[in-house]
Amino acid sequence: MTHSLVCADTVSRVSSVLNRNTRQFGKKHLFDQDEETCWNSDQLQIQFQGGFSSRRGCLEGSQRSEALNKIVDFYPEDNNSIQTFPVPAAEVGQLKVTFEDLTDFFGRVVIYHLRVLGEKV
Repeated sequence: MTHSLVCADTVSRVSSVLNRNTRQFGKKHLFDQDEETCWNSDQLQIQFQGGFSSRRGCLEGSQRSEALNKIVDFYPEDNNSIQTFPVPAAEVGQLKVTFEDLTDFFGRVVIYHLRVLGEKV
């Protein structure tokens, strides 16, 4: 059975936060399951704000202190729907999601939901 792999021990980092306002737009909002919050600037689920999305993304992972390896490229649509992307099976201890080819002229990304689903080993 698949379930969210994000737990209290999960550490996340983001490259930027809108207006440096971490209270309203901080990384904690990536995984809070609240549709009223967002982070700005076996499956992967993402919900963007239309107009502030990515046309291409990359999921990388590794075990412990090993170098990151590409797991899959994915190609989101520029809309408000929750999008699901299949991810090949990989046993990892850390993940990195990179968003490329951004739709916003200023390179901003707004994410309302980001879920990594799978099984804990």
